[in-house]
Amino acid sequence: MDSRFQKLKIMGAAALLSAALGGQAIAATCGNNSGGFSTWVGEFKQEATRAGISQKTLDRAFKNVRYATKTISADRNQKSFKLSFDQFMRKRGASTIISKGKRLKQQNAGLFAALEKKYGVPAGPLIAIWGMESGFGSFMGNQHTVSAVATLAYDCRRSAFFTEQLYALMQLIQKGWLSPDFKGAAHGEIGQTQFLPANVARFAVNGDGSGGINLGTKADALASTANFLRGHGWRRGGGYQPGETNYRAIQGWNAAGVYQKAIAKIGAEIDS
Repeated sequence: MDSRFQKLKIMGAAALLSAALGGQAIAATCGNNSGGFSTWVGEFKQEATRAGISQKTLDRAFKNVRYATKTISADRNQKSFKLSFDQFMRKRGASTIISKGKRLKQQNAGLFAALEKKYGVPAGPLIAIWGMESGFGSFMGNQHTVSAVATLAYDCRRSAFFTEQLYALMQLIQKGWLSPDFKGAAHGEIGQTQFLPANVARFAVNGDGSGGINLGTKADALASTANFLRGHGWRRGGGYQPGETNYRAIQGWNAAGVYQKAIAKIGAEIDS
């Protein structure tokens, strides 16, 4: 994460998209292979300039962009979300996350106490997400982020969703939050808990008092995750198992039911 990554107000990605389209249908034509990608990039850049993204930013952001075949492969092969709960827990190394998570909770007791005091979110679900998403920061991705997000915005499967993510990413670059050649996870996720660009803009906060925001650090990543959960309805003192008050906030983090149940289960084991 760029060391200059600062807390700035950013226009919502949806608002940018609306400004670009001027109430019209999306001009850039999606595709399901690399054939039309370069044409789509040109069309997107025209839309983005109408929305207020500078030509300089777009030239810098797309200078090294390529159709991300690894991202498409990852997107087409998310087979773990189709596993049974027990299979998913084994495949994702839940027992390891729990045992290491308990140690990290003790080692970082002050940080987690401060986060719970401020956001109302206990250590367990934060640590579960941290472990599940990046192995506690051990691997945050090595894919060219603009290429990944642009490819998914071009791809017809979830074009509208990732077009909004791409607008948010352009803003992050324009404001100096990220470098144009930043590298992250296959779907454009950023940092130790893997925030998508639009969520960086909405929920990223400082967690260590440094003033800046660097989601590559545990304090900022965990504080931002707690802020995300609070922003999705987390209520202080409420339970977070299926059917309980705060389970809906966990559902906001990831749409896969098996993932949601895993976070709730792992978090409860860590908090026990």
